[in-house]
Amino acid sequence: MNYIQRGTPEFSRTNWALFAAGFITFMNLYITQPILPLFSKEFDVSPAFASLSLSLTTFSLAVSLVIVGSLSEAWGRKRMMTISIFTASILTLAIAFSPTFEVLLVLRIIQGVAFAGLPAIAMAYLGEEMNSRDLGMAMGLYISGNSVGGLAGRIIMGTLTDLFNWQVGMICIGVLSLLISIYFVTALPQSKHFKPQKLQLGSLTSSLFSHLKDTTLLKLYGIGFLLMASFVTLYNYIGFKLLAPPYSLSTTIVGGIFIVYLVGTVSSTWFGNLANKHGRQRILLSGIALMLIGSLITLNSILFLKIIGITILTFGFFGAHSIASSWVSYRAKHDRAQASSLYLFFYYFGSSVGGTAGGFLWSKFGWEGVIALITFFLLISFVLVILLKARNKK
Repeated sequence: MNYIQRGTPEFSRTNWALFAAGFITFMNLYITQPILPLFSKEFDVSPAFASLSLSLTTFSLAVSLVIVGSLSEAWGRKRMMTISIFTASILTLAIAFSPTFEVLLVLRIIQGVAFAGLPAIAMAYLGEEMNSRDLGMAMGLYISGNSVGGLAGRIIMGTLTDLFNWQVGMICIGVLSLLISIYFVTALPQSKHFKPQKLQLGSLTSSLFSHLKDTTLLKLYGIGFLLMASFVTLYNYIGFKLLAPPYSLSTTIVGGIFIVYLVGTVSSTWFGNLANKHGRQRILLSGIALMLIGSLITLNSILFLKIIGITILTFGFFGAHSIASSWVSYRAKHDRAQASSLYLFFYYFGSSVGGTAGGFLWSKFGWEGVIALITFFLLISFVLVILLKARNKK
């Protein structure tokens, strides 16, 4: 059937193009995260309200994913991804000139809709075009682009905010994103196995609910929700902890701590290979266990140990996410973009819920409250993985 296989030039081009697209998406998605304490101070809003600059974006992204994933079944994969990354890049430039925090939030909501055109469709593209034996590795490489993009956005924003201001950071990231978008359009091969469907609401709704009736997919969706809720909760509020006494770190240094995202580029690919050898369920449980261990280590007051804990949690998160997301693509036998969209709907909805709920616990109980919430999320996800049927392990 002429699927893309490892070792071919087409495999390299496809993975680099989707790596670049994931890089753009997550660089822009999380640019407000390292400057949440600055927003709280500059606009005189609470930590929970400041977090809406990320939570509302991930919420609009989550809702839009289901719609955009369905549209791509009719309009095509590459076209939807191209519109997505160019629109998101332009909106980052517009956000730099927001006169008020409320305007900034509106633009971030719109940007969340624009972001929706990439994640689920990229996963569906890989599921359709890649040789099944190489899908785990390809998905891992795509997710590693997400982690590097998230890292770059946070470091660039943190550094430029210290040197100039957050508006300059937004402008620089917007321009860089437009340049990378041009590379994506020229490098990504057109779909060979995509079969367009007529845009019929009835059939699309029917296929959507068929995914929700699959108990294995439902468990995977719940796992995605809980993994992302845990991850974003920690990263949203670690800045508040480290910028305050006794650490009193600068925005540049706090942004630099996000360099631990690089471990995600290793774990997402490594976990994919391990899952092929030892089964998805076992490796997914290992990733969640690492996240729990890492989060508990951050309770220690020693800065070095906090960073170690963040690193371990990040390593486990990207590995676990790569397994869960590729499992959805493997499990879904029809309308894969929809199945992937539903996974990412729950995934980003988890970001919105965890990211905002963590703010209330931070204000009331401090860092211990944040870690208690993360522990709760991870224990439930562990149970859901155990409940996955043994026949789906491999």
